[in-house]
Amino acid sequence: MATLKKSTELLESMYSVIALLFILVACVELCDAAAAVDVYRLIQYDMSGSPFGSRFAALNHHAASLSFPPGADLSRTVLIIPLRELNITFVREYITQKKPLGGLLFLLPEVLSFKHGGNKQVHEKEKMKKLLAELERLLVHSNIPYPVYFAFENDDIDTVLADIKKNDAMGQPATATTGGYKLVIPTAEPKKVASPTITNIQGWLSGLKADGDANQLPTIAIVASYDTFGAAPALSVGSDSNGSGIAALLEIARLLSLLYSNPKTRGRYNLLFGLTSGGPYNYNGTQKWLRSFDQRLRESIDYAICLNSIGSWDNELWIHVSKPPENAYIKQIFEGFSNVAEELDLKVGLKHKKINISNPRVAWEHEQFSRLRVTAATLSELSVAPELFEGTGGLFDGRQYVNETAIIRGVKLVAESLARHIYGHQGKNVQIFADESSLAVNPAYIRSWLDLLSQTPRVAPFLSKNDPFVMALKKELADHADEVNVQHENLEGIFTFYDSTNARLNIHQVASVTFDLLLLLVLGSYLIVLFCFLVITTRGVDELISLFRRPPSRKVKTA
Repeated sequence: MATLKKSTELLESMYSVIALLFILVACVELCDAAAAVDVYRLIQYDMSGSPFGSRFAALNHHAASLSFPPGADLSRTVLIIPLRELNITFVREYITQKKPLGGLLFLLPEVLSFKHGGNKQVHEKEKMKKLLAELERLLVHSNIPYPVYFAFENDDIDTVLADIKKNDAMGQPATATTGGYKLVIPTAEPKKVASPTITNIQGWLSGLKADGDANQLPTIAIVASYDTFGAAPALSVGSDSNGSGIAALLEIARLLSLLYSNPKTRGRYNLLFGLTSGGPYNYNGTQKWLRSFDQRLRESIDYAICLNSIGSWDNELWIHVSKPPENAYIKQIFEGFSNVAEELDLKVGLKHKKINISNPRVAWEHEQFSRLRVTAATLSELSVAPELFEGTGGLFDGRQYVNETAIIRGVKLVAESLARHIYGHQGKNVQIFADESSLAVNPAYIRSWLDLLSQTPRVAPFLSKNDPFVMALKKELADHADEVNVQHENLEGIFTFYDSTNARLNIHQVASVTFDLLLLLVLGSYLIVLFCFLVITTRGVDELISLFRRPPSRKVKTA
């Protein structure tokens, strides 16, 4: 019994030591977290079967800065690049030459986040805007075989980056043997977005027919595309493109609904409001919306005005058309806008661009109308149409780059021009929507919608049919129109999109393998000494020696 009791006590001592060892090792592993930040992945898509964007999402590599030693192997390294330190030539070289790299993490100034909108210091940010535009152009049109993420600067990540820079400058980049910081994003690999939908929202204000008039009233359409496209879908809010156009359309609808709510001031034109989707993809939603019209409605459209990016700080807007300037309808539209623009101290120019029927690329929204022989024009601050997937709500298109005054002026221009056309006041200096009147433009209304749009990413493949934002647009248009219809369609064409647009990045500070081995050696030695001490003090030296004595062989026992 005494021997059994001694053995039990000895085993308990051994278990206690082993438990202590596990606890110490666990503490070493669990206490290495340095920071955790939200990150936003570069878009991943296919166009006609060709891959573009970032092709992977999971990340588990050591971090380095641009101060890494010459000739360093970066195949298992994530480069952290603040936008303020961006060398676009270096990034282009690594991407175009397919140099091995574990990943890229771009740090954006916090002022570009949703929480830091405003119109302050816009001119100081022009350089940053151009740099971001160039970076997005490179990333969106490249096939990148590793994860690429964006994050906003904060104190935690700035501290981490400072340490990484210090180690890199000393010629000690992070590796498995030297330690450093490890970036981990444990996420599943991206999957294709199945049957992405686009949603068009249509509002209708009926005009007033004269007694005994059996003919259908003419229609004027006011249209704006509301979705966006950018390098990071989770950050693509498009405050100017086309948040400014949506905010302007809703305010124009509100003003005209006030006139049409009274039979005495209701015009002899039907008004059609269209909030369309699929704008960055050749205005696919606009095409489907127009083809859903019956022939009679389409022929009744006198002309359509499409609003696209009117929140510029410049004092100039352009009217883009497909029909030649000599066309009677085009002349009428341009003269009407020019007269009002002169009163608003605003410059309006006319740009004519023929449609190439053989080219499926649609540069402006009005071209979808023109292809169906409907007179239309696009009002924009842009003098030239942007290239595919450019100028459609990128990282640089945030609240701080939009001029509210410009949008208010654009609303006055469109609303006043349409009203003068509807009520036959062309060329007359009559202000229907005069300031301080009951029909005055409401800056607070425009500002509230611009704020909402500037916080809402709107990349079509990631917006569901019942997305709260889509429902909010429908409800708002229903407040200003007699009849509202919603059209759901599949996004068709040559594009395929992938999910996994944002994630949580864990930054771990890890020790070198040498340090880990040394630590384990010290701990092991300490535990062996402690174990021997416990055995000696409780059982004596003989008991300790017997533990390490080799047991007799089976043959000796048999003999």
